Amino acid sequence: MLINIENISISRDRKTVLSNVNFHADEGEFIYLTGKVGTGKSTFLKTLYAEVPVESGSAEILDYNLNKIKRSKVQELRRKIGIVFQDFQLLSDRTVYENLNFVLKSVKWKKQERKNRINEVLSMVGMEEKISSFPHELSGGEQQRVSIARALLNNPRIILADEPTGNLDSESSAVVMDILRKISEQGTTIIMSTHNLSLLIDYPGVVYECYDGKLEEKQDK
Repeated sequence: MLINIENISISRDRKTVLSNVNFHADEGEFIYLTGKVGTGKSTFLKTLYAEVPVESGSAEILDYNLNKIKRSKVQELRRKIGIVFQDFQLLSDRTVYENLNFVLKSVKWKKQERKNRINEVLSMVGMEEKISSFPHELSGGEQQRVSIARALLNNPRIILADEPTGNLDSESSAVVMDILRKISEQGTTIIMSTHNLSLLIDYPGVVYECYDGKLEEKQDK
């Protein structure tokens, strides 16, 4: 089991956001976090990469204990997790190649290895022809595909996607979802927050719902 969370509580600014949370994820699963804006979906994802602390209970991800994780281990954990944001968070003054190279250079990949890996991940998301483009030259869907490529760089076992289709039209959303689904089928666990419930019909998966300070798995009826 890649993630095992039992009876934790999560707070921000001294206010409890979620309580008595139980959550589990295995390799290759596609998991949705649903719920209205402000119900705790993003906060929960931040807990998984140790930006928001865990209170009570027990929480393990990739064999890291989130209850007791040391600051020196946080970056080590994050290098094993890919993160995709709604607003892309690409560096506007750098090309697609330079955005991805910046990530690999920071973790000491050698030059040729960086070049090879960048070509690989761009091919995985169908963006190899845009390698020299700047973010402002790309559509929103294309920027999100670069963001996914960035998340794939370090061969993560888990990708956390926070409303990855939230700023996209339906056609671009479908392309992004097809990519994420394929990544999941290759063994990477995807945990994706969304308020677009129509995606669950075309791309079914495990569903957890945030509501009234709770995060609970929804069972098929």
